[in-house]
Amino acid sequence: QVQLVESGGDLVQPGGSLRLSCAVSGFRTNSYTIGWFRQAPGKEREGVSYISGGSSRTYYSDSVKGRFTISRANAGITVYLQMNSLKPEDSATYYCTARSGALFGRPTEAAFSSWGRGTQVTVSS
Repeated sequence: QVQLVESGGDLVQPGGSLRLSCAVSGFRTNSYTIGWFRQAPGKEREGVSYISGGSSRTYYSDSVKGRFTISRANAGITVYLQMNSLKPEDSATYYCTARSGALFGRPTEAAFSSWGRGTQVTVSS
């Protein structure tokens, strides 16, 4: 299965920006749906975004819509999550995830077969 390694987590000021990267290994990575989940203390694990295999259709949760952008680069070897206008409530461990084939609708953990180890994002002054 695909291997995922996240990077880019950092401490940033509210209102600031951060770009997370997911390094994807495996054949024909553009056929995979790559998603981002996050988990913070006291909060449920939340699927915040994905870019679907094949069509590259994107999904964003209501909490990040308009602020976050997911994209592919390097023929799918890298997937970015550009995060703008960051809020303290965005603080979480962010996980890159993957599934074979397309995905529709809201993401669920069960829909993804591969998970990265996570990268920490802290939004604080």
